[in-house]
Amino acid sequence: MSGQRIVQRGLYFDEMEEGAVYVHSPGRTVTEADNVLFTTQTMNTQSLHLDAAWSADTEFGEPLVNSMFTLSTLVGLSVAQLTQGTIVANLGFSEVTFPAPMRHGDTLYAETLIAGKRRSTSRPHQGIVEFHHTARNQDGTVVATAKRSTLMQVSPEALAAEGEA
Repeated sequence: MSGQRIVQRGLYFDEMEEGAVYVHSPGRTVTEADNVLFTTQTMNTQSLHLDAAWSADTEFGEPLVNSMFTLSTLVGLSVAQLTQGTIVANLGFSEVTFPAPMRHGDTLYAETLIAGKRRSTSRPHQGIVEFHHTARNQDGTVVATAKRSTLMQVSPEALAAEGEA
């Protein structure tokens, strides 16, 4: 037994490569309970998410998963691989789309493109990374996309190499 301790973390700013696509695993199967709990916790009383009888008369014929749950899960699926313990803050989301609905029992799969990155001018030990997240269901249909800007830590090793540690 080596006694070595390995701590799971995301990537530091300097470890991210523009143009790289990270495929996040495992996927997440969404249940009716997930949808009802999230919808009621967030006070979203939209009948399309909560009322099966009402939803049966819509073009979808059944309740749909709350799109904010879909977005939250999309981002959440990326955390362990990209930002766990290395993010400073979310700076914002843009161009969020939901081109197809999620239904109870669908499985959400996610991937993230590192669309751009730059060192922060006001925070020299940190950098700004633009993520382009994409969620697909089990059939490969895109159900959500989002552009997300984050403030990320630069690794201690990179700072030491720059003489800034």
